[in-house]
Amino acid sequence: MKKSELKAIVAKGEDSRLQLKRDIRNVDALAAEMVAFANSDGGRILIGVTDAGELVGVALSDVGRINQLISNAASQHVRSPISPLTENVAVEKGRIVIVVTVPKGMDKPYFDRNGVIWLKSGSDKRRVNSKEELRRLFQMSDQFHADELPTRAGLEKLDKLRFRDFLKEFYNRDMPGEKKELRKLLQNMNLAVDDGRLNLAGVLLFTERPEWIKPQFVVKAICYPGNEIHVSDYVDTEDFGGPLQKVFNDSLGFVLRNLHKIQAGRGVNAPGVPEIPPLVFEELLVNALIHRDYLVSAAIRLFIFDNRIEIVSPGHLPDNLTVEKIRAGNSIIRNPILVSYIAKGLLPYRGLGSGIKRALEAWPEIDFTDNRDGCLFTATVHRAAVRPSGKSSGKSSGKSSGKTEENIIALLRELPAATIPELADKLDVTTRAVEKQISKLKKSGRLHRVGPARGGHWEVP
Repeated sequence: MKKSELKAIVAKGEDSRLQLKRDIRNVDALAAEMVAFANSDGGRILIGVTDAGELVGVALSDVGRINQLISNAASQHVRSPISPLTENVAVEKGRIVIVVTVPKGMDKPYFDRNGVIWLKSGSDKRRVNSKEELRRLFQMSDQFHADELPTRAGLEKLDKLRFRDFLKEFYNRDMPGEKKELRKLLQNMNLAVDDGRLNLAGVLLFTERPEWIKPQFVVKAICYPGNEIHVSDYVDTEDFGGPLQKVFNDSLGFVLRNLHKIQAGRGVNAPGVPEIPPLVFEELLVNALIHRDYLVSAAIRLFIFDNRIEIVSPGHLPDNLTVEKIRAGNSIIRNPILVSYIAKGLLPYRGLGSGIKRALEAWPEIDFTDNRDGCLFTATVHRAAVRPSGKSSGKSSGKSSGKTEENIIALLRELPAATIPELADKLDVTTRAVEKQISKLKKSGRLHRVGPARGGHWEVP
């Protein structure tokens, strides 16, 4: 690594992948930092850099001592041992910055010699102090999955009519008459644990009221007037519980009843078609229900605004999965039992990894946000600017005008603090169109953002 590269890294400041240390003398403190990185997504420790980002380095005479400290911490003070990489970067005559790269752990959870499990929390670290977090670490290492966890529900909670119909349709067999036989069948189908209690998959799929057993695993839907969350004003709201099949159907119905209907070239007496293809929400809702993190005790949130629809799922993307990878069709199974049953036709599931791609093909105006700090994954479906009658609102999508970029540049020269909604209003285009053009301008170097989203301003070179 060159000194210029090191400066560029340090200039970004500490975050969940970078720690700056003026010096290291405490082996236990170093081990705790390594554990936190290994239990998260890996990262770097730069030794010889102050908190203010000055590359002061360490003396050549200290390099041997620090390297021995690193080796001891990684091999003797971390369980299981890890294998960090080190690199020495010369910053001044006789001064070295030691770059310690800690890989993402493959044998999570890791803990220090005192038995403490550490996780990264922004630029800091914190102890794991709940069973939920510990289970999530085991889940990340594929040692168990949330949908196989036992619940307090016994066989009496099983919706016998629903389960009977499922057995008949998919296995062409009758429901066992004896409790012992039923218990054995449910265990063989991975729906119950050894003592006969239903696991989470069994509860979510085949009990009449899963929310009575797991009240947090529902869908909370609300339709707001305008484009912001209101404290008390709403157009439509409902909570959806029941087996996953019912939750899916009710949630989809909520979205469809709050979509605009457009004429789409049909006759005046023909029913309108939804402004966004229903297939989009089928795929996104199935994805939310079967791939959410059931170790997070929270509901799925469904928000409908005038300009967008958001589906907010508890849990960020697992392991090394990224938004770019899921757009390309990659997927990791977080709840394999649920997936195996959904694939039998309980929900419109069309194959692992294909749902996001299919939704994007039907409606490209979808953004995905993986909030790792907040442990949330959000799918945002942008709505076209149409009126319920099917007539255009008068706002352009920006695709037909080759002057939009130049108009944005001209406006920002006059109003550098203008917001995207203000630009959209002045240009009579959608906010989505403005966001796209600004993204292009930033990539081409014609526009720069200075400061935060709120309180910052635009600079036109």
